[in-house]
Amino acid sequence: MSDVTNLEFTVEPSATPVPDSEREKLLENPGFGSLFTDHMAMIRYTEADGWHDAKITQRKPISMDPASSVLHYAQEIFEGMKAYRLDDGATALFRPDENAKRFQDSARRMAMPELPQSLFLDSVESLVDIDRQWFPSVEGGSLYLRPFMFASEVFLGVRPAKEYLYMVIASPAGGYFKSGASAISIWVSEHYSRAAPGGTGAAKCGGNYAASLVAQAEAIEKECDQVVFLDAAEHKWVEELGGMNLFFVMDDGKLVTPPLSGTILPGITRESIITLAREEGLTVAEEPYAIDQWEADAASGKLVETFACGTAAVVTAVGTVRSSDGDFTIGSGGPGQLTEKLRRRLGDIQRGVAPDDHGWVKRLFES
Repeated sequence: MSDVTNLEFTVEPSATPVPDSEREKLLENPGFGSLFTDHMAMIRYTEADGWHDAKITQRKPISMDPASSVLHYAQEIFEGMKAYRLDDGATALFRPDENAKRFQDSARRMAMPELPQSLFLDSVESLVDIDRQWFPSVEGGSLYLRPFMFASEVFLGVRPAKEYLYMVIASPAGGYFKSGASAISIWVSEHYSRAAPGGTGAAKCGGNYAASLVAQAEAIEKECDQVVFLDAAEHKWVEELGGMNLFFVMDDGKLVTPPLSGTILPGITRESIITLAREEGLTVAEEPYAIDQWEADAASGKLVETFACGTAAVVTAVGTVRSSDGDFTIGSGGPGQLTEKLRRRLGDIQRGVAPDDHGWVKRLFES
């Protein structure tokens, strides 16, 4: 088996990069998740050779055998992270070590080999370096990074695969929500659950998101931006949105967020918000919060704000909650003061505008 401590990336620059003028035009309105850079990172794994064949190469389609294990048993995990252009023109990542750790946690839960953190970080940094010209110039723009790994062994037996392909692709990103609203509306899922105790809720795997899509489609049909899931056992406790964690701001300054109990993804943005909120003097409680209590607190005024957070959307206010039992509005229906303060403070740290007292920002290279 190869010694991964000495594994270096072979760089194979694209022979057909997007011309500068065309790229600049594309970056004027990148949207989210539909525009991609010229290159990608790849590392192969086999049971016999371990991690090997690391390269940065031209982004292109993958050739797969119809019997590739991932197509039948869904052994797949991924991460979501961003590279930022700092205020001084340098480029940086936000807490990439936490993404590397979570990627290992997800792999362990899905019976997949754990990618060494050093290789994860090298792959991301090398891709950002070669595609540094793809940063969008729009306000709040970033380079969204998608590391992922899947079972590539050609085999139909039901067991963990023996071969895997790890990759990273990059996508210039603008705003996440197409509506552009200052606060989103969410639909309460009544018939579907995202995760259950003992399941894969804490792993960032494609199956969790596939299971959420029918509920997300229902939310869109009800003219909502996102869906919120309740616990699978009692269908009473608020857990998370389809792709974001939730926070509830009380009138006494208390900040409540559902606890990590194996059914909720441990968001890196979530953990960062908890840290920043405590620095603001707020009491942060990681405790269960019922859907009925959410509505009652909104009606009484005890609840003054609700916001969602995640890598893609960062911090986003929740204005309206809808269900088959009726709708309710949180506060004025728009973003509240604390939501805006935490969003701004986190964004300023990520972009180098504010001091990084926690060592969260990893500078990669100068402009």
